[in-house]
Amino acid sequence: MAFRSAVITFPGSNCDRDMAVALEQVSGTAPFRVWHGDAELPDGLDFIALPGGFSYGDYLRSGAMAANSPIMREVVRAADRGVPVLGVCNGFQVLTEARLLPGALMRNASQHFICRNVGLKVENADSLFTSGYVGGQEISIPVAHHDGNFFADEETLDRIEGEGRVAFRYIENCNGSRRDIAGVLNKAGNVLGMMPHPERAVDAAHGGTDGLMLFEGAMKALANA
Repeated sequence: MAFRSAVITFPGSNCDRDMAVALEQVSGTAPFRVWHGDAELPDGLDFIALPGGFSYGDYLRSGAMAANSPIMREVVRAADRGVPVLGVCNGFQVLTEARLLPGALMRNASQHFICRNVGLKVENADSLFTSGYVGGQEISIPVAHHDGNFFADEETLDRIEGEGRVAFRYIENCNGSRRDIAGVLNKAGNVLGMMPHPERAVDAAHGGTDGLMLFEGAMKALANA
Protein backbone atom coordinates (compact mmCIF):
# COMPACT_ATOMS: atom_id res chain seq x y z
CA MET A 1 0.00 0.00 0.00
CA ALA A 2 1.40 3.40 -1.01
CA PHE A 3 2.64 5.74 1.68
CA ARG A 4 0.40 8.80 1.68
CA SER A 5 2.09 11.98 2.81
CA ALA A 6 1.44 15.69 2.33
CA VAL A 7 3.59 18.80 2.34
CA ILE A 8 1.84 22.05 3.24
CA THR A 9 2.93 25.17 1.33
CA PHE A 10 2.36 28.67 2.69
CA PRO A 11 3.10 31.97 0.93
CA GLY A 12 6.82 32.36 1.60
CA SER A 13 7.64 28.66 2.08
CA ASN A 14 10.97 27.90 0.43
CA CYS A 15 11.80 24.37 1.60
CA ASP A 16 8.60 22.66 0.51
CA ARG A 17 10.19 21.12 -2.57
CA ASP A 18 13.17 19.89 -0.53
CA MET A 19 10.75 18.22 1.89
CA ALA A 20 8.76 16.67 -0.96
CA VAL A 21 11.93 15.31 -2.57
CA ALA A 22 13.07 13.77 0.73
CA LEU A 23 9.71 12.10 1.34
CA GLU A 24 9.55 10.70 -2.19
CA GLN A 25 13.17 9.50 -2.01
CA VAL A 26 12.47 7.51 1.13
CA SER A 27 8.94 6.28 0.40
CA GLY A 28 9.00 5.95 -3.38
CA THR A 29 5.73 7.89 -3.55
CA ALA A 30 5.41 11.60 -4.27
CA PRO A 31 3.62 13.48 -1.48
CA PHE A 32 0.50 15.51 -2.04
CA ARG A 33 1.28 19.22 -2.32
CA VAL A 34 -1.30 21.12 -0.28
CA TRP A 35 -1.81 24.89 -0.48
CA HIS A 36 -2.37 26.87 2.73
CA GLY A 37 -5.75 28.12 1.52
CA ASP A 38 -7.16 24.65 0.93
CA ALA A 39 -9.99 23.69 3.25
CA GLU A 40 -9.34 19.94 3.29
CA LEU A 41 -6.47 17.49 3.44
CA PRO A 42 -6.31 14.42 1.21
CA ASP A 43 -7.95 11.36 2.76
CA GLY A 44 -5.97 8.69 4.55
CA LEU A 45 -2.73 10.56 5.13
CA ASP A 46 0.08 8.73 6.93
CA PHE A 47 2.32 11.78 7.41
CA ILE A 48 2.09 15.58 7.21
CA ALA A 49 5.07 17.93 6.87
CA LEU A 50 5.21 21.69 7.44
CA PRO A 51 8.36 22.96 5.70
CA GLY A 52 10.79 25.77 6.36
CA GLY A 53 10.70 29.25 4.89
CA PHE A 54 9.25 32.60 5.82
CA SER A 55 5.49 32.12 5.75
CA TYR A 56 3.69 35.41 5.17
CA GLY A 57 7.06 37.14 5.33
CA ASP A 58 7.27 36.47 9.09
CA TYR A 59 4.90 39.39 9.71
CA LEU A 60 3.60 39.77 13.28
CA ARG A 61 5.63 36.78 14.51
CA SER A 62 7.23 33.92 12.61
CA GLY A 63 4.48 31.39 11.91
CA ALA A 64 1.71 33.45 13.52
CA MET A 65 -0.26 34.13 10.35
CA ALA A 66 0.35 30.69 8.87
CA ALA A 67 -1.05 29.09 12.03
CA ASN A 68 -4.38 30.69 11.14
CA SER A 69 -4.44 29.50 7.53
CA PRO A 70 -7.53 27.46 6.59
CA ILE A 71 -5.54 24.25 6.15
CA MET A 72 -4.12 24.44 9.68
CA ARG A 73 -7.53 23.70 11.15
CA GLU A 74 -7.37 20.36 9.35
CA VAL A 75 -3.74 19.78 10.34
CA VAL A 76 -4.68 20.28 14.00
CA ARG A 77 -7.58 17.85 13.64
CA ALA A 78 -5.32 15.30 11.95
CA ALA A 79 -2.71 15.64 14.71
CA ASP A 80 -5.41 15.17 17.33
CA ARG A 81 -6.38 11.92 15.56
CA GLY A 82 -2.78 10.72 15.80
CA VAL A 83 -1.50 11.47 12.29
CA PRO A 84 2.26 12.18 12.48
CA VAL A 85 3.09 15.85 11.82
CA LEU A 86 6.64 17.12 11.28
CA GLY A 87 7.36 20.85 11.37
CA VAL A 88 10.84 21.99 10.34
CA CYS A 89 12.19 25.50 10.99
CA ASN A 90 9.27 27.76 10.01
CA GLY A 91 7.10 24.66 10.34
CA PHE A 92 8.22 24.39 13.99
CA GLN A 93 7.27 28.03 14.48
CA VAL A 94 3.85 27.37 12.97
CA LEU A 95 3.30 24.37 15.27
CA THR A 96 4.02 26.45 18.38
CA GLU A 97 1.73 29.24 17.15
CA ALA A 98 -0.99 26.66 16.49
CA ARG A 99 -0.50 25.35 20.05
CA LEU A 100 0.35 21.88 18.84
CA LEU A 101 3.70 22.27 20.61
CA PRO A 102 4.72 24.24 23.71
CA GLY A 103 7.03 27.23 23.81
CA ALA A 104 7.94 29.84 21.23
CA LEU A 105 10.76 30.54 18.79
CA MET A 106 12.42 33.90 19.38
CA ARG A 107 15.11 35.91 17.58
CA ASN A 108 18.53 34.23 17.70
CA ALA A 109 20.61 35.39 20.65
CA SER A 110 23.26 36.67 18.22
CA GLN A 111 20.60 38.69 16.34
CA HIS A 112 22.07 37.20 13.15
CA PHE A 113 20.76 34.71 10.58
CA ILE A 114 22.55 31.38 11.02
CA CYS A 115 23.14 29.06 8.05
CA ARG A 116 25.52 26.15 8.62
CA ASN A 117 25.71 22.56 9.78
CA VAL A 118 25.28 22.05 13.51
CA GLY A 119 25.87 19.10 15.79
CA LEU A 120 22.83 17.55 17.45
CA LYS A 121 22.47 14.96 20.17
CA VAL A 122 19.57 12.54 19.88
CA GLU A 123 17.94 12.93 23.27
CA ASN A 124 14.95 10.61 22.76
CA ALA A 125 15.29 7.70 20.34
CA ASP A 126 11.99 6.10 21.31
CA SER A 127 9.65 8.33 19.29
CA LEU A 128 8.24 7.56 15.87
CA PHE A 129 10.43 10.29 14.37
CA THR A 130 13.67 9.34 16.11
CA SER A 131 13.44 5.55 16.11
CA GLY A 132 16.04 5.34 13.34
CA TYR A 133 18.65 6.78 15.70
CA VAL A 134 20.27 5.58 18.92
CA GLY A 135 19.86 7.53 22.14
CA GLY A 136 22.86 9.81 22.66
CA GLN A 137 23.87 9.59 19.00
CA GLU A 138 25.52 12.71 17.62
CA ILE A 139 24.49 13.83 14.14
CA SER A 140 25.11 16.79 11.85
CA ILE A 141 22.13 18.64 10.34
CA PRO A 142 21.97 22.05 8.60
CA VAL A 143 20.24 25.05 10.17
CA ALA A 144 19.06 28.18 8.36
CA HIS A 145 17.10 30.54 10.61
CA HIS A 146 16.89 33.95 12.22
CA ASP A 147 14.26 33.08 14.84
CA GLY A 148 15.28 29.71 16.18
CA ASN A 149 15.82 30.54 19.84
CA PHE A 150 13.48 28.12 21.64
CA PHE A 151 11.91 29.64 24.74
CA ALA A 152 9.57 28.31 27.40
CA ASP A 153 9.15 29.04 31.10
CA GLU A 154 10.90 26.87 33.66
CA GLU A 155 7.76 24.92 34.55
CA THR A 156 7.14 24.04 30.90
CA LEU A 157 10.79 23.12 30.35
CA ASP A 158 10.77 20.87 33.41
CA ARG A 159 7.57 19.22 32.20
CA ILE A 160 8.69 18.48 28.65
CA GLU A 161 12.05 17.20 29.86
CA GLY A 162 10.39 15.05 32.52
CA GLU A 163 8.02 13.58 29.93
CA GLY A 164 10.86 12.76 27.54
CA ARG A 165 9.62 15.19 24.92
CA VAL A 166 12.99 16.72 24.00
CA ALA A 167 13.91 14.95 20.76
CA PHE A 168 17.17 16.73 19.91
CA ARG A 169 19.59 19.07 21.65
CA TYR A 170 22.30 21.28 20.19
CA ILE A 171 25.78 20.06 21.07
CA GLU A 172 26.94 23.67 20.81
CA ASN A 173 24.00 26.02 21.19
CA CYS A 174 23.91 28.15 18.05
CA ASN A 175 20.92 30.38 18.80
CA GLY A 176 20.41 30.68 22.56
CA SER A 177 17.67 28.04 22.89
CA ARG A 178 16.76 27.23 26.47
CA ARG A 179 18.42 24.03 27.68
CA ASP A 180 19.96 23.58 24.19
CA ILE A 181 16.64 22.30 22.84
CA ALA A 182 16.58 21.82 19.07
CA GLY A 183 13.50 19.61 18.68
CA VAL A 184 10.37 19.01 20.74
CA LEU A 185 7.62 16.38 20.69
CA ASN A 186 4.00 16.75 21.73
CA LYS A 187 2.76 14.65 24.63
CA ALA A 188 1.33 11.96 22.34
CA GLY A 189 4.60 11.73 20.41
CA ASN A 190 3.04 12.17 16.96
CA VAL A 191 4.06 15.82 16.45
CA LEU A 192 7.69 16.90 16.17
CA GLY A 193 8.98 20.42 15.70
CA MET A 194 12.68 21.03 15.05
CA MET A 195 14.72 23.97 13.80
CA PRO A 196 17.44 22.00 11.94
CA HIS A 197 16.57 20.75 8.43
CA PRO A 198 16.71 16.93 8.13
CA GLU A 199 15.35 17.16 4.57
CA ARG A 200 18.60 18.88 3.57
CA ALA A 201 20.65 15.95 4.85
CA VAL A 202 19.32 12.99 2.88
CA ASP A 203 21.85 12.89 0.03
CA ALA A 204 25.61 12.47 0.38
CA ALA A 205 26.09 14.72 -2.64
CA HIS A 206 24.55 17.56 -0.61
CA GLY A 207 26.97 17.11 2.29
CA GLY A 208 25.52 14.40 4.52
CA THR A 209 22.79 11.84 5.18
CA ASP A 210 22.15 12.18 8.90
CA GLY A 211 18.62 13.40 8.22
CA LEU A 212 17.76 10.32 6.22
CA MET A 213 17.35 8.22 9.36
CA LEU A 214 14.56 10.47 10.60
CA PHE A 215 12.42 9.81 7.53
CA GLU A 216 13.38 6.15 7.18
CA GLY A 217 12.80 5.49 10.88
CA ALA A 218 9.42 7.20 10.86
CA MET A 219 8.21 5.27 7.82
CA LYS A 220 9.45 1.96 9.22
CA ALA A 221 7.71 2.67 12.54
CA LEU A 222 4.48 3.51 10.72
CA ALA A 223 4.70 0.37 8.59
CA ASN A 224 5.11 -1.75 11.73
CA ALA A 225 2.39 0.00 13.73
